[in-house]
Amino acid sequence: MPSISQRGQQMPASPIRKLVPLANEAKARGIKVYHLNIGQPDIPTPQVGLDALRQIDRSTLEYSPSEGLLSLRSKLKDYYNRFHIDVDVDDIIVTTGGSEAVLFAFMATLDPGDEIIVPEPAYANYMAFAISAGAKIVTVPSTIETGFALPPVEKFEELITPRTKGILICNPNNPTGYLYTQREMNQLRDIVKRHDLFLYSDEVYREFCYTGAPYISAFHLAGIEEQVVLIDSVSKRYSECGIRVGAIITKHKELKRNIMKFCQARLSPPLLGQIVAEASIDAPEDYMLMTYNEYVERRKFLIDGINRIPGCYSPIPMGAFYTVVSLPVDDADRFCQWCLSDFSHEGETVFMAPASGFYTTPGLGRNEVRMAYVLAKEELARALTVLRHALEAYPGRTIP
Repeated sequence: MPSISQRGQQMPASPIRKLVPLANEAKARGIKVYHLNIGQPDIPTPQVGLDALRQIDRSTLEYSPSEGLLSLRSKLKDYYNRFHIDVDVDDIIVTTGGSEAVLFAFMATLDPGDEIIVPEPAYANYMAFAISAGAKIVTVPSTIETGFALPPVEKFEELITPRTKGILICNPNNPTGYLYTQREMNQLRDIVKRHDLFLYSDEVYREFCYTGAPYISAFHLAGIEEQVVLIDSVSKRYSECGIRVGAIITKHKELKRNIMKFCQARLSPPLLGQIVAEASIDAPEDYMLMTYNEYVERRKFLIDGINRIPGCYSPIPMGAFYTVVSLPVDDADRFCQWCLSDFSHEGETVFMAPASGFYTTPGLGRNEVRMAYVLAKEELARALTVLRHALEAYPGRTIP
């Protein structure tokens, strides 16, 4: 038998999706599964986006330009300008989702053996994309005790080597919901400027910031404009995960030329998805406000409910629609599997993502899970009830 690649063997399984077969088996047994494992919003897509899809009147569904439709990039420019992100149309390259944006950013900036520093826990696919590029993720741990605040600057400095090419953040953060402060962003700016690094900034959740403090984009940081590689996607803000439209935004001219080679090799981003995304940028303010207010209410409901369950703790997430929760269990991976394969309460169970998959340091996140508050409050209430009963019944419970 021919062997598969070492790269394929090193690719991590998704902590978000690896338990899907168990969830499907539970459903086949007639058990209702509450999905807190994945950031798939249940909020309707904007009507203007759906209308644009239904009204497509083309005799040929042709390739779009490799960099994306000019009309979409023009609208994205205006959209970013509303957030005081000063970019031009030519700084924007449309990608097949935010995932391809991360992959192409890595492929265009990193050589095999190069390193990126990432605060952990972090979105698990960053590791997968780094492996695809032959690069190495070097993590600096944040902790639930500090609410997953940015680790001290000294911790970053200790990790910088001649192979370090950049620092990657997600702001607001997936999986923790943490929102980086102006002071923390300034510290990152100073590090990348001092060591001549890229700052990769995944900002797909910018609409969902729940503090009185302003949202700070990496492009708001003076003096490193050409070192910033911004990652974006329409998936979350317009509840359009399936259209696969994202973007890379950079002012670095040589980097843009490099990225375009990868874009041309894959031909074009999705035509139909771009048409929907372009229309959705015109979603009315009341749609965005409704979405924002719904997540604010769900956040309060879920966090209050979790922290009332004995032995459970979640800090208050300040952005996105995720939180990392510590549970009174011996092994969160085992507990999440057990919930799907061996437990149900009144014909229901809960599906969570083990947080160990968001860490690369062995042993971290062992008693933590990531939860996404993307369900209606009525469903969240049932999920919390099921979770409480699951913790009471679990053989590996760690508190009396």
